[in-house]
Amino acid sequence: MNSKLRNIAIIAHVDHGKTTLVDAMLRQSGIFSTHAHLVERVMDSNDLERERGITILAKNTAVTYHDTKINIVDTPGHSDFGGEVERALRMVDGVLLLVDASEGPLPQTRYVLQKALAAKLPPIIVLNKIDRADARPAAVLDEIYDLFIDLDATEDQLDFPVLYTNAKTGVAHRVVGDSSTNLQPLFETIVASTPPPSGDAAAVLQIQVTNLDYSDYLGRLAIARVFSGTLKRGTEVGIAKLSGVIQPTKITKLFTFRGLERDEAEEVAAGDICAIAGVEGIQIGESITDLANPAPLEPLLIDEPTLTMVFTVNTSPFAGREGQYVTSRDLRARLDRELLTNVSLRIEDMGATDSFRVLARGELQLAILIETMRREGYELMVGKPEIVVRTENGKRVEPLEVLIVDCPETFIGIVMETLGTRRGEMVKMVNHHSGRVRMEFRIPSRGLIGLRGQLLTDTRGTSLIHSMLDGWTDYAGDMASRLTGALVSDRAGVSTAYAVWGIQERGEMFVGPSLEVYEGMIVGENAREDDMNVNITKEKKQTNMRSSSADEAIRLIPPRELTLEKAIEFISDDEFVEVTPKSIRLRKKVLDAKKRPKRWQEIKASVDSAS
Repeated sequence: MNSKLRNIAIIAHVDHGKTTLVDAMLRQSGIFSTHAHLVERVMDSNDLERERGITILAKNTAVTYHDTKINIVDTPGHSDFGGEVERALRMVDGVLLLVDASEGPLPQTRYVLQKALAAKLPPIIVLNKIDRADARPAAVLDEIYDLFIDLDATEDQLDFPVLYTNAKTGVAHRVVGDSSTNLQPLFETIVASTPPPSGDAAAVLQIQVTNLDYSDYLGRLAIARVFSGTLKRGTEVGIAKLSGVIQPTKITKLFTFRGLERDEAEEVAAGDICAIAGVEGIQIGESITDLANPAPLEPLLIDEPTLTMVFTVNTSPFAGREGQYVTSRDLRARLDRELLTNVSLRIEDMGATDSFRVLARGELQLAILIETMRREGYELMVGKPEIVVRTENGKRVEPLEVLIVDCPETFIGIVMETLGTRRGEMVKMVNHHSGRVRMEFRIPSRGLIGLRGQLLTDTRGTSLIHSMLDGWTDYAGDMASRLTGALVSDRAGVSTAYAVWGIQERGEMFVGPSLEVYEGMIVGENAREDDMNVNITKEKKQTNMRSSSADEAIRLIPPRELTLEKAIEFISDDEFVEVTPKSIRLRKKVLDAKKRPKRWQEIKASVDSAS
């Protein structure tokens, strides 16, 4: 064992303060120079992470406390990025479970804790945000004990240390209100409670790749943990491919982590986490082992995806105007590149050469991928998300989710009614007597498609919605789809204020005046269940007659701004979202109105079958 080393992952539900705590640990460990310019959430290096305030990719850093090096892995808190968490837990010997002192354990807390307990990793419980006015640390600690017991934790795992922190101010307490003014209790607990990594530095080399990075100067970098043996720079090693083949290669450069920097190293011994250059073609889950005496490790096992979406090339009349990469070859190459670093994603070919089926964990994971692609200059179209249905023992089964809705008491009725139409069954309701209620449901994954937007509308933006995969259940039959139709442009042209003013009373508009449109483009949501073809380019005819009321100002209702997630939630089976670097448009799959099937017939059939 390397007694001067600790490997720990920080796991939690989304927005409970993991990255903020890592910030405070980095600052107090003396990693940064006194003149260094520091930003908030320094570990969220990706633009999308900084904009949305969530962690998407697991990242490594390291701090030194006295003479002990602590490797820290910051993991995502959203269940859609669970594949990142599963890999991170393979690299560490203990976990720091962060729980909001007010909100308590939520679905992702349960998910990551279940994975950590299964891997027999000792936990340290950190109750964060104890400065909140509604903090209830004693009650939340009881809920955590209940969660451990519910997950069949052993006696040893239940004997966990507890700390109380305010990550923003960088303070940790062993007892609420004690005299501590920094994170020293946290560092001491990590060193005392997390076992040093096991592994014999003189044994056969065994390394597992858990992440990939890219450097403009060094090419592909494999981020890996050395489980046994010692890796030296310049040595010949074997890459144990997933196919079972041992591929010889030479290690050109080795790095260890220090703060946000990588330090070049001559050798890395068992137990440490390192970045390796000169391993072109290596994939996540593969092993690096001794060439003369290979002993590869078991490949990583990742939970299966539950959602699928069709990606296809942009075929709209505006195709190629804004994007740099528009062909099916560009799209295929980009999706293949994503597979290298995103192990929870799957790509399947379809009958047509210009379409691909992408399988993922959830809507957010797909939306992040699409948003990243459009920022890189890609144009594409995506269809409505659908769940993955598989056959087991001759029966069709579909994924089942645990859904937790936290909302004011006044909206209980509308939430239960909305979830009832989506085949949701209430399991539990908890009232903390703070004016808000927490309800737990079991619901098919299909029922979650488009749910977030609908519930936020129903509860006037006051509800908090969290979900997590809970296994597979018998297929529940058809489910009612969107009950409103679309307002569809019947010709190409430029939208006018006069036309929008005439159409807006029919429903809610997605476009304003002076925007270019084409036939088959969706310009709004119809208040009724059928689609309506509208002329949004109509101009007011000029006459030489004057009237006291003719020139009154036209009052336009501002159009609904569609983000990528809202657009994906809105579309129906016969519609696409057209995504370009500058625009997000909705369109019908069949642009010509004469060739388009009648929507009200499909709606009636789906409602009848669901009831």
